[in-house]
Amino acid sequence: MIDSPTTIRRPNEARVIRAFGDEMILHLGVEDTGGKLTMWTNVTPPGGGPPPHYHDNEDEWFWPLSGPAEFLKDGSWIEVPAGTAVFMPRGTIHTFRNPNKEPLQMLIQTMPGGFDNFFSECADEFSSGGEPDMSKIVAISAKYGIHYPQP
Repeated sequence: MIDSPTTIRRPNEARVIRAFGDEMILHLGVEDTGGKLTMWTNVTPPGGGPPPHYHDNEDEWFWPLSGPAEFLKDGSWIEVPAGTAVFMPRGTIHTFRNPNKEPLQMLIQTMPGGFDNFFSECADEFSSGGEPDMSKIVAISAKYGIHYPQP
């Protein structure tokens, strides 16, 4: 028995969500996969990237399409070229950053799905005018099981 829809999404049909200075080009969202996964191309500006964090719910993997990209693994930064596969299991403190002078593009997937809903809620706060209320961002993150450990 198939419990999720069959989805074909052409490049010009992808939804674009903007938050944290990044752009999420959503290829497959939670509704497209019956909640099994979320898949998107992330576009990160030079010097950008999220703060160190961990997920209670999702495993996350990355595939830099342009590069290099830098990843935080076990407290150390590791630079990888485009085409490198990176896997961060749930509960692992991780992040990435763009060391380039041009935007970094990465294919990212989370399993199970739902990361698109988190990013959409954050995008609403970022687009509300002025600086986002970071206490609201932290609350949205906690709602989705995403946490930012103190340094």
